[in-house]
Amino acid sequence: MARDLTRELTVRTDDGAALAVTVLAPLAGAPSDVDVVLVHGWAHARRVWGTVADRLIRAGHRVVLYDQRGHGASTLGRTPVSVERLGADLAAVLAETSAREAVLVGHSGGGFSALSYASASPAASRLRGLVLLGTAAHGQDTPDSEVKMMGSALFTRALHQPWLGRKLLGSTMGKDVDPGVQDVNRQLFAATAPQVRSDFFRCTRGWDVRAALSSVTVPAVVLHGEADKVIDPALAETLASVLPGARFARVPGAGHMLPLERPLLAVSAVAELASR
Repeated sequence: MARDLTRELTVRTDDGAALAVTVLAPLAGAPSDVDVVLVHGWAHARRVWGTVADRLIRAGHRVVLYDQRGHGASTLGRTPVSVERLGADLAAVLAETSAREAVLVGHSGGGFSALSYASASPAASRLRGLVLLGTAAHGQDTPDSEVKMMGSALFTRALHQPWLGRKLLGSTMGKDVDPGVQDVNRQLFAATAPQVRSDFFRCTRGWDVRAALSSVTVPAVVLHGEADKVIDPALAETLASVLPGARFARVPGAGHMLPLERPLLAVSAVAELASR
């Protein structure tokens, strides 16, 4: 593909999923040689990266962002949802967009996808680095009650009511978050099909990639909200401890939705890795 154009494309996976991808050309005068690939979490979509993507292209980066299968404008494929499958999806996006010297930025479930790719693909050694936000390498055994709630019609109807939806998702964010930001989070959850929400939250049961990460030597920045009630900060510390080149930091006052709550921290982390 032409590397100097901003465009929309569809990446077809080997099991028939159609992944909706946006490639943003850099705005700065001297383009960076580092591409940035943004991978969103469960029940979100490309839209969550708006501020992050804008700042990155202004810093000279070519940015690739896509909707994970079943989310946003992407379809589900023939195979069941699994973290390994999502890592393969990421590999397909990287190949189709000719991403070079890439920094992968993964939030929550997007971090699971990035870790799956990095630990399984020989091509991952060519990455410039990993930025991992509010994620973990194990321990995400979502209880049946939460999986059932994610797929329930009642929860879905509630999400479509702005005040009630924001209240129901309040525990996913830290304190004093702007209501407009809270509502973006609500809208993304509400727009995700109930079955997709439940299938994705279920798919991490028993998933543990810690052993495989010992061979992933690319630099990494692991950031985690100290008020995160979705993924225990201790799990993020463990993730950083098993990645040989990782730096870990807790984000004071932040909850789980770092791309919305603290977008500039992701941008700074990319700059840190790109400068190495």
